[in-house]
Amino acid sequence: MTIHTILKMGDPRLLRVAQPVTRFDTPELHQLVVDLQDTMAAANGAGLAAPQIGVDFQVVIFGSGQPNPRYPAAPVVPRTVLVNPVITPIGDEEEEDWEGCLSVPGMRGVVPRWRRIRYQGFTEHGQTIDREAEGFHARVVQHECDHLWGKLYPMRVRDFSRFGFTEVLFPGLDALDDD
Repeated sequence: MTIHTILKMGDPRLLRVAQPVTRFDTPELHQLVVDLQDTMAAANGAGLAAPQIGVDFQVVIFGSGQPNPRYPAAPVVPRTVLVNPVITPIGDEEEEDWEGCLSVPGMRGVVPRWRRIRYQGFTEHGQTIDREAEGFHARVVQHECDHLWGKLYPMRVRDFSRFGFTEVLFPGLDALDDD
């Protein structure tokens, strides 16, 4: 079990565009997925991207197939390893909602995201993934994939009157658990 340190906003490695994976089903790629899963579980996260642990590859994980205790009202997101993703919005409709991030601890902001998306890519074994998602599931995918393109959610906040410290905005919510 390897739990990595999660990079924080300000680290220039979080601003890079990650490199595509060119070899699938390798011991190194499988180890990266295990490391991401262990690190995400230890942080109680909804998702995690390889750049957040300093690995410059287009790999994200999200969901667990079970309710997330930090998002009890959110629908279950299937456990997914997504490599070399492509996201395509379905329609023009956006939704705004609060987001946090393990790389921006203790803060939350309202972020607009496409309400419905199609995401495509591969598993770590090289099998094709082609899914449609909406709502919370779509938000999680977009948030994690932003990390692959050097974006953190504060870069998408449009109204900074709805951005701040979790302990102030949401008293009683554990600010240390933000993701």
